[in-house]
Amino acid sequence: MSHAKSPRAILWDFGGVILSSPFEAFNRYETEAGLPKDFIRGLNARNGDTNAWAKMERSEVSLEGFVTLFEEEARQNGHKVDGWRILQSLSGDIRPQMVEALRRCSRAFRVACITNNMKHGEGPGMARSADKAKAVAEIMTLFEHVVESSKLGMRKPDPRIYQHACDLLGVQPEDCVYLDDLGINLKPARALGMRTIKVGDPDVAIDELQAMVGIPLR
Repeated sequence: MSHAKSPRAILWDFGGVILSSPFEAFNRYETEAGLPKDFIRGLNARNGDTNAWAKMERSEVSLEGFVTLFEEEARQNGHKVDGWRILQSLSGDIRPQMVEALRRCSRAFRVACITNNMKHGEGPGMARSADKAKAVAEIMTLFEHVVESSKLGMRKPDPRIYQHACDLLGVQPEDCVYLDDLGINLKPARALGMRTIKVGDPDVAIDELQAMVGIPLR
């Protein structure tokens, strides 16, 4: 696969890409609660396919069930957490420059969103307020398809969820660029043949995407 080949489709994660990462909110809570830095992120990475987080994103447990399981996992790892507070931290802030890049891509390429989410808050972006939900809903209209783990019952990094997005768009994985803030979610996309961008600094990621797509994204 030549990276000089122009893609046909751009696939986007939502939280951590279009929205700021929930890990930032987790870190703020950890500071307030006297928890070790990245303790919550570490919990979510342990037993990554069977833990409370995974079960919630596949809609296998209720909100109450998630809170009970998550708090118990934290207890077993030596700390007390407020599971409801964790849920309230999930919806990040909108990154306007990413929305503009998405808007421009949507005019020239097929676009879809692949999001690991929970049936919590308002809509796919899990917004905490009606105003935020409205803003997120407007962004969601830019995508041709929004692939939600909580509705499908499968979640990243399961390769099937990426293939499902490709099937919806009628494209092959090698015709796609995929953006995510987590390396574990990028690895299966690359294995399928997608070009990938790990999103840390959103402006750096936009520069990388712009180089791949060959159109101005600002």
